Amino acid sequence: MKVSGFSFVRNAVKFDYPVVEAITSILPLCNEFVIAVGNSDDHTLELLKSIHSDKIKIIHTEWDDTQRQGGRTFALETDKALQAVAHDSDWCFYIQADEVVHEKYHEVIQNAMIEFKDKNEVDGLLFNYLHFYGSYDYTGEAYRWYRREIRLVKNNRNIYSYRDAQGFRKKVNEKLNVKLIDAFIYHYGWVREPKAMRGKQRNFNHYYFDDKWIDQNVPKTEIFDYSGIDALKKFEGTHPMVMHKRIDSMNWKFDHDISKKNFKVKDRFKRWVEKWFGWRIGEYRNYKII
Repeated sequence: MKVSGFSFVRNAVKFDYPVVEAITSILPLCNEFVIAVGNSDDHTLELLKSIHSDKIKIIHTEWDDTQRQGGRTFALETDKALQAVAHDSDWCFYIQADEVVHEKYHEVIQNAMIEFKDKNEVDGLLFNYLHFYGSYDYTGEAYRWYRREIRLVKNNRNIYSYRDAQGFRKKVNEKLNVKLIDAFIYHYGWVREPKAMRGKQRNFNHYYFDDKWIDQNVPKTEIFDYSGIDALKKFEGTHPMVMHKRIDSMNWKFDHDISKKNFKVKDRFKRWVEKWFGWRIGEYRNYKII
């Protein structure tokens, strides 16, 4: 069985993306890793070259900012990396620049890839998510956070990155048939030093909205205010080993009273339904679980 990892990134140093941790967290499961490096104005390329592995394959890309509405640029860059993986790979393992896999899930992932490799009805594998917020001690609890997404797909040239690169589909616009596995992606996109978080937020919104919307809706302050969150819970587990150095160097403080739950009325009703019936009302599912 051959596995190709793939991802994309731009200005990872400037906006403090844990891209090295992301790549190295799944590298033991991959035979190669293709990273599409966009035209950066920092030392992103040097950072990636510092990963001491002959599995890494860097391709250089130019981001098309004319496609920025709705995050389309992210999908185009994802597809560039996906199209560059080895043709004889069985699986393609996608990881975004702020996502990390805990090593405790490696065996589960490996076994699932073996089990479903030759089952043609399975297009991909679906992962659960933990979304960290403010610091490495809290995770999001509200319904704004997606709880599952596809991160392993068969090496099928009909599969492409969908919308803003959150998930995948098959041509023509068909949802993938997936198996849900007992493994989590740790998403650290909302854990940064507050000044770096503000810069990342403005840059990220640039790929979804026009400049007028950003000026009207994104505060111009230099420091990101983490306090305006609706609901968090304390993280009681361990972080991936590749994240320990970054966590130890954390240079800001964030504390949150987890007893404060600012849920909307509709979200309270959703939580009640999910608790008693196991069904999450209105959940966006860009996949078919089989």
